[in-house]
Amino acid sequence: MSKKQVTSEFKSNETWRILKNVVIISIAFMVQFTAYSGAANLQSSINAEAGLGTASLAAVYAGLIFSNIFLPVIVIKWLGTKWAMALSFVTYMPYIAAQLLPRFWTLIPAGLFVGFGGGPLWCSKCTYLSVVSEAHSKISNISAEALLTRFLGLFFMIFQLNQVWGNLISSLVLSSGDNEAAVTALNESLIPELCGANFLPSADAGDALQPQPPEKIQMIVEILAIACASYDTGRSGSGTGHSGMALLVVTLKLLIEPNQLMLVTINVFIGLQQAFFGADFTAAFVSCAIGTGTVGFVMMTYGVADAIGCVVTGYIAKVTGRLPLLCTAAIVQAGLFVSILTWRPHPSEEYVLYIIAILWGLCDSVWIVQINAYYGILFPGREEAAFSNFRLWESVGYIIAYVISPYLRTSAKTYLLIVMMIIGIALYFVVEYRDRKAKKKLDEKKKDLYTIGCDNIAFQNIE
Repeated sequence: MSKKQVTSEFKSNETWRILKNVVIISIAFMVQFTAYSGAANLQSSINAEAGLGTASLAAVYAGLIFSNIFLPVIVIKWLGTKWAMALSFVTYMPYIAAQLLPRFWTLIPAGLFVGFGGGPLWCSKCTYLSVVSEAHSKISNISAEALLTRFLGLFFMIFQLNQVWGNLISSLVLSSGDNEAAVTALNESLIPELCGANFLPSADAGDALQPQPPEKIQMIVEILAIACASYDTGRSGSGTGHSGMALLVVTLKLLIEPNQLMLVTINVFIGLQQAFFGADFTAAFVSCAIGTGTVGFVMMTYGVADAIGCVVTGYIAKVTGRLPLLCTAAIVQAGLFVSILTWRPHPSEEYVLYIIAILWGLCDSVWIVQINAYYGILFPGREEAAFSNFRLWESVGYIIAYVISPYLRTSAKTYLLIVMMIIGIALYFVVEYRDRKAKKKLDEKKKDLYTIGCDNIAFQNIE
C-alpha cells in the first residue's frame, strides 16, 4: 500500500472517529436531559403553589452562575472532558428524585446541586466540540469555523430531541383522565380575563392551574428516572496546557473584555426567552386555557422544531452568513411577542399554540447555534473561558426569568424580552463590526509584511 493511500485511509478513519464521538456525546446529553427537561418544563404548572416550581428552577441557574465562574476550567483540568461530563450527569439525579416530595427544603438544594454540575458539563461539551473542529479542519481542510457550526448544529439537533421523549412521557401520563383547564371548568368566559398576557402566577395560579394527583407525578418521576444515564465520550483532556488557576484567571479576565461585555445582553436574552417559553408561556397559555396535560405536547413540538432548526439553519448560515439569519430570527421573534400581547387563548384555538411553539423553536435554534459558535470563533484558544461565560450569562437570563415569574404579568415579561432582544442584537452588530475591522487590519498588516518581504528578495536578487 502506498504512503498516499495510508494517509488517505488515516484521514478517513480519523474524521469518522471525530464524528462518531460528537454523535455519542449528543446522544448522552439527549438521554440525560430527557429526564431533567421532562420534570423542569412542568415546574410552573405542577408546583405552582407559592412559586415552588420556578423557585427550584431559579436555584438551578443560581448554582450555574457560581459554577460557570469558578468550576468548569478547574474541573476540566483535573478530570478531563470525559470524566467532567460523566460526573456532572450524576448531579441531575437528586432533582428528579425530589419531585416525589416537592418541598422547598428538597427542591431548592437539589436545584443548586444541578447548577453546580451544569457548568462543567456544558463547558466540557463546548470545549470538546471546539477542539475536535480544529483537529478535523487540519485533516479535511475545511475551516474550523464552519466545522464548529456544523458540530454544534448536529449536537443541538440530537440534544433537543430530549424535549420530545421527556414531554411525551409526562403528557401521556398527565393527559390520561381529566385534562380540562381549571378555568374552563369554572367559567369559560374567564379565560380571556385570567389566561394569556393578563396571567399573573402569584394571583391566578390557584384558580387557573389544576393540581395533579400525587400518583401521576410519582409515575412520571419513576419513568424519567430510568432515563438518567451517562456515556463514555472518548476524550480525557482539555487540551489547553494551562494550570487550573491560570484557566480560572483567563475566565475572570474574559468577563471584562469589551466584546464579551457587549455580548452579555444577547446571552441574557437567550436564557430569558427559553425560560419564558418553558415556564410562563406554558402556564399562561397552555395550562390555563387548555390543561396541564397539553404542556408536554406543546413543548414536544417546540423541541422537534428546535432540533430541525439547529441543522437546517447551520447549512443556511453557510450560504447567507450569520447576520441575515439572526436578523430573520429577530423579526420572527418580534412577531411572536406581538402575538402573545394581543392574542387571547381559547380551547377552540389550540392549534395556535403549536404554531407558536414551532416558530419559537426555530428562532431558538438560530440563537443557540449561531451565538454559541461565534464564541468559539471570537475567542480562539480560550474555549473553556469563552463557553463558561456564554453559559454564565445565559444562566443569568434564566434566573431573572424565574425570579420575576410569579410577580409580573405575562405582558410585562414580554415587554422586557422585546427590550432585551433589541439591545442585544444592536450590541451584537457592534461586536461583529469590531471583529471584522480587526481581522481586516490584520490581513492588511500580513499583506504589507508579505509585500516588504517580496521587495527585499527582489532587491537582493538585483544585487
